[in-house]
Amino acid sequence: MGSRERLVVVGGVAAGMSAASKARRVNGDLEIIVYEKTSFVSYGACGLPYYIQGLIAHHRELLARTPEQFAKRGIQVFTRHEVTRIDPENRSVEVRNLEDGTVFHTPFDRLVLTTGGHAARPPIPGIELEQIYTVRTVEDGIALRTFIEEAHPRQAVIVGGGYIGLEIAEALTARGLQVTVLEMLPQVLPNLDREMTEPVVAELERQGVALRLEHRVEAFEGTGGKVRAVRAGGTLFPADLVVLAVGVRPSVALAREAGIALGPTGAVAVDDHMRTNVEGVFAAGDVAEAYHRVTGRPAYIPLGTTANKQGRVAGENAAGGDATFHGIVGTAVVKVFDLEVARTGLTEREASEMGLEVRSTTITHGSQAHYFPGGGPLRVKLVYQPDGRLLGAQMVGRGAAKRIDVIAAALYGGWAVEDLTRLDLSYAPPFAPVWDPILVAANVATR
Repeated sequence: MGSRERLVVVGGVAAGMSAASKARRVNGDLEIIVYEKTSFVSYGACGLPYYIQGLIAHHRELLARTPEQFAKRGIQVFTRHEVTRIDPENRSVEVRNLEDGTVFHTPFDRLVLTTGGHAARPPIPGIELEQIYTVRTVEDGIALRTFIEEAHPRQAVIVGGGYIGLEIAEALTARGLQVTVLEMLPQVLPNLDREMTEPVVAELERQGVALRLEHRVEAFEGTGGKVRAVRAGGTLFPADLVVLAVGVRPSVALAREAGIALGPTGAVAVDDHMRTNVEGVFAAGDVAEAYHRVTGRPAYIPLGTTANKQGRVAGENAAGGDATFHGIVGTAVVKVFDLEVARTGLTEREASEMGLEVRSTTITHGSQAHYFPGGGPLRVKLVYQPDGRLLGAQMVGRGAAKRIDVIAAALYGGWAVEDLTRLDLSYAPPFAPVWDPILVAANVATR
């Protein structure tokens, strides 16, 4: 292998390129090779719904860095190259060039596995029909937007009422399509407690989105190889296109075949240094578990923020450093038309399912001073234990994105609800009332 040690990174994007970049900063002598099976190696995947909507004019605006830019930093990036096998015993990977089909082997000293996750495609009859899309990669976004602009579809069915499903519902509505969202559960946004989704349902209805809860998809029906309708709950819903948004699964096939251990969530098990059970092999991002600071257990919450942080830790340690990933609290926010919807920590349902004794407080309060134009109601739910230990929060309405981070920081610090009542939060009429909704909720909870 020569005198230089070699790091191979399997997969690019958030975790992979964070790992490669951090490894380069830590060890200037390390040879770094990245294999990415798609055509793009560094981009903002969370911007795809807004590209599809047309708010972002060109997919190039989503790109963070190109292979050529990484090459200037001493990182070799090979796009359209898929790693098909990892051989830990012989310290090598098998790689297929997707452009010409050739297969070759690359030895490594250390390896970072960042194969990410993939959009779930359940085995539903008709799933192979054309015009059934997922939104996970830049290529996915280009394909869906191109179809919309060239074929001018009129009716869209979105399968799944989670974050991505509702973001795409907004994007397609803005494009002038009639949108139906099918969700097999009795609520949208399953990561929230049910009562917190009531304003979301009202907003979807206000924007003209047809929402059908407790509608499990039974089949996709079509003619000429193209989808024409979705059968769900015994009803046929016409569709010129379908978007599947039924969750993300960790892409663990390579890991499993290489003897890399999976954890209880089904993702790759890692320690706080992002090490796997195989010596010299690290994992990060949507393929890996993360330590949840509230539960003390492994969790699978695939988000770009976590992927970037885990990638940095994995890259530093693969290059000879000693970094630690301190865990997550499960913070997320989504825009649903004119609503901000956010959560962190545990919901009341999640805490109860874990066997915890749980209490909750829900309030609705103005997001700004009552006399200032442009404000609106903000619903806040705090979840905590009888002794006051804070477990989580959910917020729906104007200002949720600003405030959820306060609770996330409190969870990271292990605070109690009473600690929230003492916070010196910012106040000005355009941004908050003199009693911020967080303070109102905390005061009610401590009575």
